[in-house]
Amino acid sequence: METWEWIVLAVAIGLLALLAIAFVRIRQRRAHLKDRFGQEYDRAVAGGGTSSAERRLSGAEREHHELAIRALPNAARERYLEEWRHAEVRFVSDPRDAVRAAERLVERVLEERGYPEGDDSEHRLALLAVDHPDVVERYRHGRAMVENDGSQRTEDLRKAMLDYRTVLEDLLQAEKTAA
Repeated sequence: METWEWIVLAVAIGLLALLAIAFVRIRQRRAHLKDRFGQEYDRAVAGGGTSSAERRLSGAEREHHELAIRALPNAARERYLEEWRHAEVRFVSDPRDAVRAAERLVERVLEERGYPEGDDSEHRLALLAVDHPDVVERYRHGRAMVENDGSQRTEDLRKAMLDYRTVLEDLLQAEKTAA
């Protein structure tokens, strides 16, 4: 073989090696995101395609690392649990008001812990999914029940209340393990 043939062969092998490395890194990133975000990954891919979803979730993960997520003091946790008990009791007499109180309670916990406030609820849910991927869909479902004002049946409100309880318990349980 002549020298130029060896050079072409070396360049081709180098390009193939770079492609293989890129392919492995993409697969590793995808596996990491699937593991980290769980069902939220599948939902994001279904809603916007794999590349777009992975960019959005990777961005949420990077932004999450910059947030000052903090643990709640025990007194605050107990206060939130007491407020939750009041909302549950109120459900019997006024289910809509109780569910709205539950939603506000979860939002206050998120804000006090350091999750950003704002109008972009999907972005907030992506940030929440970094630490709590298993409850994001429950939070989303509870919000949908509350936003569906006017056509709310008591059974739907009961389901929303259960959703919010699951989210709150997960947020507060995470606090116990973090402390």
